[in-house]
Amino acid sequence: MARALIDDMLLFLLPFAAFGLWLVLSRRNPLRWAAWSDQAVRLAIAGAALVIASFVVVALTAERHQDGFVPTHIENGRVVPGQFR
Repeated sequence: MARALIDDMLLFLLPFAAFGLWLVLSRRNPLRWAAWSDQAVRLAIAGAALVIASFVVVALTAERHQDGFVPTHIENGRVVPGQFR
């Protein structure tokens, strides 16, 4: 679960990192608020769009299970772990 949150956080921050890199390459100071103030909303929207796009891609490409989940049960005195069939 933590990995999924970290992945989504990194996707959200990717436009901010790219813009910061562009500021450095264009020899502007990335630590000044004036450089970020005009672009902050656009960068947040771009980050949110990346996260939503990742959700859509995962939803469309995830493995589908036809039968369903068989819960943990006991067969012949042994515990059989739950699994998808």
